[in-house]
Amino acid sequence: MSVREVKASGNEALTLATQLLQRARLADRVAGLWEAGDVQWSWRAHRESDDAEKLFWLDEDGPVAGVLLTSWKQAWQCDPIVVPGVSTPDPEVVWNRALELVAEHSPHRFDVPVDDDDPIFTELAGRSGLVAAEQDGTGWMDADDRSAVPAMPDGFVLVDRTQRDGTPHPMRDRNGAKVAERLAECSLYDPSLDLAVETADGRLAGYSLYWFDPVTRVGLVEPVRIEDEFHRRGLARAMVAAGVDRLASKGAQRMKVSYETEAAKALYRGVGFQPTSTTTWYSMSSE
Repeated sequence: MSVREVKASGNEALTLATQLLQRARLADRVAGLWEAGDVQWSWRAHRESDDAEKLFWLDEDGPVAGVLLTSWKQAWQCDPIVVPGVSTPDPEVVWNRALELVAEHSPHRFDVPVDDDDPIFTELAGRSGLVAAEQDGTGWMDADDRSAVPAMPDGFVLVDRTQRDGTPHPMRDRNGAKVAERLAECSLYDPSLDLAVETADGRLAGYSLYWFDPVTRVGLVEPVRIEDEFHRRGLARAMVAAGVDRLASKGAQRMKVSYETEAAKALYRGVGFQPTSTTTWYSMSSE
């Protein structure tokens, strides 16, 4: 089967990346780092990488590989992705093209996350001279294994964006004034899965967002935050359990979450997630 290369940016790249990640998940239940919801969550605010051309390889059914780029404040992130089981293109070709592409935009510093269960990309990271840095973890859960939804603690209420349509989005302070408009551009965004915890007098105590992918039947938890003054009140567990339950009601058969700290790992385990893999972030820095 012939494969052709295309370059795309903006919304076209977002669509191709979504299709690529969906196809990768359908090819393997757990391999790979990202869900389509991850790349759509990255769309929440305009960033320099929106206008950068990403590289994709397409066969007659759509994307089979790609190079995704995401610019952050301190460095660009580069994600080489190959659908499990495809014979073309070769993963090493994708890896090398990925490093070339990201270096065009961020020559002094970039990061490449690699699944520690991926022997090919792990070896290529070492051969490329990248340095292993931070690690994070991933957990999965079958929908039937989710915990019961506890009551929201006294004095707090759980709301979603269908109940607060037209009001300022709770994520605007950290993600920009246009976060609501950017999320609305995403094909997988569902305002009924965009949750917030409020106090009785309307103050924001926390928020979380859940992504249901009807193609893969996977639900993604991304992001979750409780404001500092409201920690240790059981809000995070009650909110996440409610969000996961909503994902199941939408039709999600499995759920996924990533975490960076032991506290977050414990939270998600309490809801029913089981740690399944780790990711190493490999860095290139000439500074």
